Amino acid sequence: MKQSLSKMIGWRLVQLPFILFAVYTITFLLAWQIPGNPLEKDGRRPPQEVMEQMQAQYNLDDPVAFYGDYIWKASGLAWVSGDRSGPVFNLGPSLRHENWTVNDILISQLPVSMTIGLCAILLALFIGLTAGVLSAIRPRSWIDGASFLIAIVGISLPSFVIGVVLLIVFAVWLRWFPISGWGTWSHLVLPSVALSLPFAAYIAQLTKTGMIEQLRSDHIRTARAKGVSEAAVVLKHAMKNALLPVVSYLGPATAAAMTGSFVIEKVFAIPGIGTHFVDAVLGKDITVLMGIVLVYSALLVLFNLAVDVMYRFLDPRPT
Repeated sequence: MKQSLSKMIGWRLVQLPFILFAVYTITFLLAWQIPGNPLEKDGRRPPQEVMEQMQAQYNLDDPVAFYGDYIWKASGLAWVSGDRSGPVFNLGPSLRHENWTVNDILISQLPVSMTIGLCAILLALFIGLTAGVLSAIRPRSWIDGASFLIAIVGISLPSFVIGVVLLIVFAVWLRWFPISGWGTWSHLVLPSVALSLPFAAYIAQLTKTGMIEQLRSDHIRTARAKGVSEAAVVLKHAMKNALLPVVSYLGPATAAAMTGSFVIEKVFAIPGIGTHFVDAVLGKDITVLMGIVLVYSALLVLFNLAVDVMYRFLDPRPT
């Protein structure tokens, strides 16, 4: 198992640069077609001479040169070749924020978005696993009905709609939580809940389906016949196998929670990567746009790799 696991990890890491190169190419082709000029700020254009100089400096007048120069620096090849003027993975300067580089934006704002995404996934796991297990062991009860209601709400409504409802009820009417901002745990509650409900709904349904299947299996009947307590049957024997579909879902769900926080950050005015990403799209800040996409693509691959490693430990059977 250790040998096959190490081979799988090594193969995934070898694939990573090729995946990122494909993502970069597609993102570049789409981002270059966005209308607008990133050098214009608040509708004001610099003088024509300054505009031409800046376009030549950033290769904005030559898509082929921009494509090659950006990937040369962002991949670390420029640093390896001897250009130590910037960080190893130099994602370039922001075209709309003076004295800011994409690396600076990611270092300062990425922890905010990751905190929201990870808290949302942890909350979704708690809600989904609890609702799914209780629904499976108590079918047609009020718990099963409440779980079904959570699933309907979470699947049917997008997270930003849930966020607006939570904001109106708990921040405006009840005043239990702040309306916007960042800095204390109270700023984290409503965004995490809004982002977690769609994932909690899927986790609850996956857990319920898996638990029902496991509770009807032969090894569970054997365990009960041996006098094993019901709590041990559920938690030790049934839940381990029932969690396999949930573990498989965690990789893309975690990555989706990270990117899904972009809209939530806008709703709650949180200073995360989402604000910069939306502004980059609207203002055609192509360096910020591609830098964020590349970082999140790398996170998606690494999260899926971590989930596959967890899956191997939970189900060590050869595949």
